[in-house]
Amino acid sequence: MTENVKKVAIVWRGDRETRIAATKTNSRYHKIFEELEAAGFAPEPAVFDEAFTDEVLQQLLAVDAVLVWVNPLDDGKTRKILDPLLRTMAESGVFVSTHPGVILKMGVKEVLYETRHLGWGVDTLIYRSATEFRQAFPARLATDGPRVLKRSRGNGGQGVWKVELNAKTLSDASFIRVLEAKAGSVPVDLEAFMSRCEAYFADGESIVDQPFQERLPEGMIRCYMCGDSVVGFGQQLIKALVTPMPDAGSEAPQPGPRIMHPASAAPFQRLRDKMEKEWTPQMMSVLGIDRQSLPVVWDADFLYGPRDAAGNDTYVLCEINVSCVFAIPDDASAGIARELTWRLDRRAIEG
Repeated sequence: MTENVKKVAIVWRGDRETRIAATKTNSRYHKIFEELEAAGFAPEPAVFDEAFTDEVLQQLLAVDAVLVWVNPLDDGKTRKILDPLLRTMAESGVFVSTHPGVILKMGVKEVLYETRHLGWGVDTLIYRSATEFRQAFPARLATDGPRVLKRSRGNGGQGVWKVELNAKTLSDASFIRVLEAKAGSVPVDLEAFMSRCEAYFADGESIVDQPFQERLPEGMIRCYMCGDSVVGFGQQLIKALVTPMPDAGSEAPQPGPRIMHPASAAPFQRLRDKMEKEWTPQMMSVLGIDRQSLPVVWDADFLYGPRDAAGNDTYVLCEINVSCVFAIPDDASAGIARELTWRLDRRAIEG
Protein backbone atom coordinates (compact mmCIF):
# COMPACT_ATOMS: atom_id res chain seq x y z
CA MET A 1 0.00 0.00 0.00
CA THR A 2 1.42 3.38 -1.02
CA GLU A 3 1.75 6.16 1.49
CA ASN A 4 -0.81 8.45 -0.22
CA VAL A 5 -3.67 5.98 0.10
CA LYS A 6 -6.18 7.47 2.52
CA LYS A 7 -7.41 5.30 5.38
CA VAL A 8 -11.14 5.52 6.12
CA ALA A 9 -12.79 4.08 9.23
CA ILE A 10 -16.46 3.13 9.06
CA VAL A 11 -17.96 3.34 12.56
CA TRP A 12 -21.06 1.53 13.74
CA ARG A 13 -22.29 0.32 17.13
CA GLY A 14 -21.67 -3.22 18.31
CA ASP A 15 -20.36 -5.31 21.17
CA ARG A 16 -16.88 -6.74 21.66
CA GLU A 17 -17.68 -9.88 19.69
CA THR A 18 -18.92 -7.81 16.75
CA ARG A 19 -15.78 -5.67 16.83
CA ILE A 20 -13.50 -8.71 16.76
CA ALA A 21 -15.43 -10.38 13.95
CA ALA A 22 -16.02 -7.31 11.76
CA THR A 23 -14.53 -7.33 8.26
CA LYS A 24 -15.09 -5.35 5.08
CA THR A 25 -17.37 -8.05 3.71
CA ASN A 26 -19.50 -9.34 6.59
CA SER A 27 -21.50 -6.24 7.61
CA ARG A 28 -24.42 -4.44 6.02
CA TYR A 29 -21.93 -1.77 4.91
CA HIS A 30 -20.09 -4.12 2.57
CA LYS A 31 -21.12 -2.22 -0.56
CA ILE A 32 -19.77 1.01 0.89
CA PHE A 33 -16.46 -0.70 1.69
CA GLU A 34 -16.38 -1.99 -1.89
CA GLU A 35 -16.99 1.43 -3.45
CA LEU A 36 -14.44 3.13 -1.19
CA GLU A 37 -11.81 0.60 -2.21
CA ALA A 38 -12.71 1.10 -5.88
CA ALA A 39 -12.16 4.84 -5.38
CA GLY A 40 -8.66 4.23 -4.05
CA PHE A 41 -9.29 4.38 -0.31
CA ALA A 42 -8.24 1.88 2.35
CA PRO A 43 -11.42 1.40 4.41
CA GLU A 44 -11.60 -0.48 7.68
CA PRO A 45 -14.34 -1.37 10.18
CA ALA A 46 -14.34 0.44 13.54
CA VAL A 47 -17.09 -1.03 15.69
CA PHE A 48 -17.85 1.25 18.65
CA ASP A 49 -19.19 0.74 22.15
CA GLU A 50 -18.68 2.72 25.35
CA ALA A 51 -17.00 -0.34 26.89
CA PHE A 52 -13.96 0.08 24.64
CA THR A 53 -13.94 3.79 23.81
CA ASP A 54 -10.19 4.19 24.30
CA GLU A 55 -9.48 1.38 21.89
CA VAL A 56 -11.67 2.97 19.21
CA LEU A 57 -10.05 6.35 19.87
CA GLN A 58 -6.59 4.96 19.18
CA GLN A 59 -7.80 3.34 15.99
CA LEU A 60 -9.43 6.50 14.70
CA LEU A 61 -6.39 8.65 15.39
CA ALA A 62 -4.53 6.59 12.78
CA VAL A 63 -6.96 7.20 9.88
CA ASP A 64 -7.61 10.10 7.52
CA ALA A 65 -11.40 10.04 7.55
CA VAL A 66 -14.21 8.70 9.72
CA LEU A 67 -17.70 7.90 8.44
CA VAL A 68 -20.22 7.22 11.20
CA TRP A 69 -23.43 5.16 11.36
CA VAL A 70 -24.62 5.38 15.01
CA ASN A 71 -28.17 6.24 16.08
CA PRO A 72 -28.76 9.01 18.65
CA LEU A 73 -30.79 6.53 20.74
CA ASP A 74 -30.15 2.79 20.68
CA ASP A 75 -31.48 0.40 23.33
CA GLY A 76 -30.94 2.95 26.08
CA LYS A 77 -27.55 4.10 24.79
CA THR A 78 -26.84 7.58 23.42
CA ARG A 79 -23.99 9.36 21.65
CA LYS A 80 -22.81 11.26 24.75
CA ILE A 81 -19.50 9.39 24.72
CA LEU A 82 -19.10 9.05 20.97
CA ASP A 83 -19.67 12.67 19.99
CA PRO A 84 -16.83 14.11 22.12
CA LEU A 85 -14.58 11.40 20.68
CA LEU A 86 -15.50 12.49 17.15
CA ARG A 87 -14.86 16.11 18.03
CA THR A 88 -11.41 15.09 19.22
CA MET A 89 -10.86 13.36 15.88
CA ALA A 90 -11.87 16.44 13.93
CA GLU A 91 -9.68 18.72 16.04
CA SER A 92 -6.71 16.46 15.35
CA GLY A 93 -7.21 16.86 11.60
CA VAL A 94 -9.23 13.73 10.81
CA PHE A 95 -12.20 14.30 8.49
CA VAL A 96 -15.41 13.32 10.33
CA SER A 97 -18.85 12.89 8.80
CA THR A 98 -21.24 13.64 10.13
CA HIS A 99 -19.51 16.04 12.52
CA PRO A 100 -21.42 16.33 15.83
CA GLY A 101 -21.68 20.09 15.37
CA VAL A 102 -23.50 19.61 12.07
CA ILE A 103 -25.75 16.98 13.63
CA LEU A 104 -26.86 19.56 16.19
CA LYS A 105 -27.89 21.88 13.33
CA MET A 106 -29.37 19.45 10.79
CA GLY A 107 -30.08 16.19 12.56
CA VAL A 108 -32.32 17.41 15.37
CA LYS A 109 -36.02 18.21 15.09
CA GLU A 110 -35.31 21.87 15.78
CA VAL A 111 -34.33 22.13 12.10
CA LEU A 112 -38.06 21.91 11.33
CA TYR A 113 -38.59 25.12 13.28
CA GLU A 114 -35.52 26.93 11.97
CA THR A 115 -36.46 26.22 8.34
CA ARG A 116 -40.24 26.51 8.70
CA HIS A 117 -40.31 29.43 6.24
CA LEU A 118 -38.77 27.40 3.41
CA GLY A 119 -40.93 25.70 0.80
CA TRP A 120 -40.86 22.45 2.75
CA GLY A 121 -42.10 24.02 6.00
CA VAL A 122 -45.45 24.31 7.78
CA ASP A 123 -46.81 26.17 10.82
CA THR A 124 -44.26 25.00 13.39
CA LEU A 125 -43.75 25.89 17.05
CA ILE A 126 -40.92 25.03 19.41
CA TYR A 127 -41.03 24.61 23.19
CA ARG A 128 -37.66 25.07 24.90
CA SER A 129 -38.77 24.33 28.46
CA ALA A 130 -41.36 22.32 30.31
CA THR A 131 -42.91 25.55 31.58
CA GLU A 132 -43.29 26.94 28.07
CA PHE A 133 -44.77 23.64 26.90
CA ARG A 134 -47.34 23.57 29.68
CA GLN A 135 -48.36 27.18 29.08
CA ALA A 136 -48.71 27.06 25.30
CA PHE A 137 -49.52 23.55 24.14
CA PRO A 138 -53.05 23.01 25.56
CA ALA A 139 -54.38 26.13 23.84
CA ARG A 140 -52.69 25.16 20.61
CA LEU A 141 -54.27 21.71 20.77
CA ALA A 142 -57.71 23.16 21.43
CA THR A 143 -57.68 25.57 18.48
CA ASP A 144 -55.58 23.95 15.74
CA GLY A 145 -56.67 20.31 15.62
CA PRO A 146 -54.43 17.25 15.86
CA ARG A 147 -50.77 18.08 16.48
CA VAL A 148 -47.55 16.12 16.12
CA LEU A 149 -44.94 16.56 18.83
CA LYS A 150 -41.32 15.56 18.23
CA ARG A 151 -38.55 15.41 20.78
CA SER A 152 -35.34 17.08 19.67
CA ARG A 153 -33.20 13.96 19.24
CA GLY A 154 -34.44 10.46 18.53
CA ASN A 155 -34.89 7.77 15.94
CA GLY A 156 -37.23 4.93 15.11
CA GLY A 157 -40.29 6.94 16.09
CA GLN A 158 -39.14 7.41 19.69
CA GLY A 159 -40.60 10.59 21.17
CA VAL A 160 -42.84 11.36 18.18
CA TRP A 161 -46.52 11.71 19.15
CA LYS A 162 -49.80 12.50 17.46
CA VAL A 163 -52.01 14.26 20.00
CA GLU A 164 -55.70 15.02 19.58
CA LEU A 165 -58.65 15.84 21.79
CA ASN A 166 -61.22 13.25 22.77
CA ALA A 167 -63.89 15.95 22.81
CA LYS A 168 -64.86 19.12 20.93
CA THR A 169 -63.16 21.47 23.37
CA LEU A 170 -60.31 21.16 25.79
CA SER A 171 -62.58 22.02 28.74
CA ASP A 172 -64.86 19.12 27.84
CA ALA A 173 -62.05 16.60 27.50
CA SER A 174 -60.81 14.76 30.52
CA PHE A 175 -58.54 12.78 28.23
CA ILE A 176 -56.60 13.29 25.05
CA ARG A 177 -55.67 10.52 22.64
CA VAL A 178 -51.98 10.09 21.94
CA LEU A 179 -50.36 7.85 19.38
CA GLU A 180 -46.61 7.32 19.51
CA ALA A 181 -44.90 6.55 16.22
CA LYS A 182 -43.34 3.42 17.70
CA ALA A 183 -46.28 2.18 19.78
CA GLY A 184 -50.05 2.02 19.99
CA SER A 185 -52.79 4.58 20.50
CA VAL A 186 -54.10 5.12 24.01
CA PRO A 187 -56.24 7.70 25.83
CA VAL A 188 -54.35 9.52 28.56
CA ASP A 189 -54.80 12.48 30.86
CA LEU A 190 -53.35 15.67 29.33
CA GLU A 191 -51.54 16.53 32.55
CA ALA A 192 -49.98 13.06 32.74
CA PHE A 193 -48.86 13.27 29.13
CA MET A 194 -47.22 16.67 29.58
CA SER A 195 -45.47 15.38 32.69
CA ARG A 196 -44.14 12.45 30.69
CA CYS A 197 -42.76 14.83 28.08
CA GLU A 198 -40.77 16.84 30.64
CA ALA A 199 -37.88 14.39 30.24
CA TYR A 200 -37.50 15.59 26.65
CA PHE A 201 -36.19 18.94 27.89
CA ALA A 202 -33.15 17.43 29.61
CA ASP A 203 -29.75 18.82 28.61
CA GLY A 204 -31.29 21.88 26.98
CA GLU A 205 -33.27 19.95 24.36
CA SER A 206 -36.67 20.92 23.04
CA ILE A 207 -39.98 19.75 21.57
CA VAL A 208 -41.20 20.74 18.11
CA ASP A 209 -44.94 21.06 17.47
CA GLN A 210 -46.43 20.71 13.96
CA PRO A 211 -49.89 20.16 12.46
CA PHE A 212 -50.77 16.59 11.60
CA GLN A 213 -50.61 15.96 7.84
CA GLU A 214 -53.85 14.40 6.64
CA ARG A 215 -52.20 12.78 3.60
CA LEU A 216 -49.84 10.76 5.79
CA PRO A 217 -51.58 7.45 4.87
CA GLU A 218 -50.45 8.04 1.26
CA GLY A 219 -46.87 7.40 2.34
CA MET A 220 -43.51 9.03 2.85
CA ILE A 221 -40.74 9.85 0.39
CA ARG A 222 -37.17 9.63 1.63
CA CYS A 223 -34.80 11.75 -0.43
CA TYR A 224 -31.21 10.48 -0.15
CA MET A 225 -28.41 13.02 -0.50
CA CYS A 226 -24.64 12.87 -0.84
CA GLY A 227 -23.51 16.37 -0.02
CA ASP A 228 -25.83 18.62 -2.03
CA SER A 229 -26.77 16.05 -4.70
CA VAL A 230 -29.71 13.64 -4.74
CA VAL A 231 -28.57 10.01 -5.09
CA GLY A 232 -31.92 8.25 -4.85
CA PHE A 233 -35.33 8.00 -3.27
CA GLY A 234 -37.16 5.59 -1.00
CA GLN A 235 -40.95 5.41 -1.09
CA GLN A 236 -42.84 3.75 1.72
CA LEU A 237 -46.40 3.39 2.97
CA ILE A 238 -46.00 4.14 6.66
CA LYS A 239 -48.24 3.26 9.59
CA ALA A 240 -46.63 5.39 12.30
CA LEU A 241 -49.16 7.97 13.59
CA VAL A 242 -51.93 6.39 11.50
CA THR A 243 -54.74 5.59 13.94
CA PRO A 244 -55.36 1.82 13.87
CA MET A 245 -58.79 0.38 13.15
CA PRO A 246 -60.92 -0.33 16.25
CA ASP A 247 -60.48 -4.08 15.88
CA ALA A 248 -56.72 -3.89 15.34
CA GLY A 249 -55.83 -3.98 19.03
CA SER A 250 -53.24 -1.72 20.67
CA GLU A 251 -50.28 -2.93 18.64
CA ALA A 252 -48.96 -0.46 16.08
CA PRO A 253 -49.56 -1.63 12.51
CA GLN A 254 -46.42 -2.48 10.57
CA PRO A 255 -45.13 -0.29 7.72
CA GLY A 256 -44.87 -1.49 4.16
CA PRO A 257 -41.52 -2.14 2.47
CA ARG A 258 -39.43 0.85 1.37
CA ILE A 259 -39.12 0.76 -2.42
CA MET A 260 -35.89 2.29 -3.67
CA HIS A 261 -35.68 4.42 -6.80
CA PRO A 262 -32.71 6.02 -8.60
CA ALA A 263 -32.24 9.77 -8.58
CA SER A 264 -33.47 9.83 -12.18
CA ALA A 265 -36.87 8.29 -11.35
CA ALA A 266 -39.51 10.33 -13.20
CA PRO A 267 -42.10 10.68 -10.37
CA PHE A 268 -39.61 12.47 -8.12
CA GLN A 269 -37.95 14.97 -10.46
CA ARG A 270 -39.91 17.93 -9.11
CA LEU A 271 -38.82 17.04 -5.59
CA ARG A 272 -35.25 16.52 -6.81
CA ASP A 273 -35.15 19.98 -8.38
CA LYS A 274 -36.52 21.53 -5.20
CA MET A 275 -33.91 19.77 -3.05
CA GLU A 276 -30.88 20.49 -5.20
CA LYS A 277 -31.71 23.97 -6.48
CA GLU A 278 -33.74 25.54 -3.69
CA TRP A 279 -34.20 23.86 -0.34
CA THR A 280 -30.70 22.51 0.36
CA PRO A 281 -28.94 25.81 -0.48
CA GLN A 282 -31.54 27.72 1.52
CA MET A 283 -31.16 25.36 4.48
CA MET A 284 -27.38 25.75 4.40
CA SER A 285 -27.76 29.52 4.50
CA VAL A 286 -30.23 29.45 7.39
CA LEU A 287 -28.19 26.99 9.47
CA GLY A 288 -24.75 28.39 8.64
CA ILE A 289 -23.45 25.18 7.04
CA ASP A 290 -21.03 25.38 4.12
CA ARG A 291 -20.80 22.87 1.28
CA GLN A 292 -17.83 21.03 2.77
CA SER A 293 -19.58 20.55 6.11
CA LEU A 294 -22.70 18.87 4.76
CA PRO A 295 -22.96 15.20 5.73
CA VAL A 296 -21.37 12.87 3.21
CA VAL A 297 -24.69 11.00 3.24
CA TRP A 298 -28.00 12.19 4.68
CA ASP A 299 -31.68 11.98 3.93
CA ALA A 300 -34.78 14.14 4.20
CA ASP A 301 -38.16 12.52 4.88
CA PHE A 302 -41.16 14.16 3.22
CA LEU A 303 -44.90 13.74 3.65
CA TYR A 304 -47.40 14.88 1.06
CA GLY A 305 -48.87 18.28 1.80
CA PRO A 306 -52.03 19.76 0.27
CA ARG A 307 -52.03 19.86 -3.53
CA ASP A 308 -51.41 23.28 -5.03
CA ALA A 309 -53.79 25.21 -7.29
CA ALA A 310 -52.53 23.32 -10.34
CA GLY A 311 -53.12 19.95 -8.67
CA ASN A 312 -49.43 19.25 -8.08
CA ASP A 313 -48.21 17.58 -4.92
CA THR A 314 -46.52 19.70 -2.29
CA TYR A 315 -44.05 18.27 0.20
CA VAL A 316 -43.72 18.75 3.95
CA LEU A 317 -40.42 18.02 5.67
CA CYS A 318 -40.92 15.39 8.38
CA GLU A 319 -37.32 15.08 9.57
CA ILE A 320 -33.70 15.02 8.44
CA ASN A 321 -31.55 11.99 9.22
CA VAL A 322 -27.78 12.39 9.42
CA SER A 323 -26.60 10.07 12.21
CA CYS A 324 -27.32 6.64 10.74
CA VAL A 325 -28.65 6.68 7.17
CA PHE A 326 -29.33 3.08 6.17
CA ALA A 327 -30.65 1.25 4.16
CA ILE A 328 -29.58 3.28 1.13
CA PRO A 329 -30.28 3.10 -2.62
CA ASP A 330 -27.89 1.16 -4.86
CA ASP A 331 -26.28 4.33 -6.23
CA ALA A 332 -25.65 5.86 -2.82
CA SER A 333 -22.54 3.81 -1.99
CA ALA A 334 -20.75 5.09 -5.09
CA GLY A 335 -22.04 8.57 -4.24
CA ILE A 336 -20.47 8.31 -0.78
CA ALA A 337 -17.11 7.40 -2.36
CA ARG A 338 -17.33 10.31 -4.83
CA GLU A 339 -18.31 12.75 -2.13
CA LEU A 340 -15.51 11.66 0.19
CA THR A 341 -12.99 11.96 -2.64
CA TRP A 342 -14.14 15.53 -3.29
CA ARG A 343 -14.00 16.43 0.41
CA LEU A 344 -10.48 15.15 0.97
CA ASP A 345 -9.24 16.69 -2.28
CA ARG A 346 -10.63 20.06 -1.18
CA ARG A 347 -8.96 19.72 2.21
CA ALA A 348 -5.65 18.98 0.52
CA ILE A 349 -5.98 22.00 -1.78
CA GLU A 350 -6.87 24.33 1.09
CA GLY A 351 -4.08 22.93 3.26
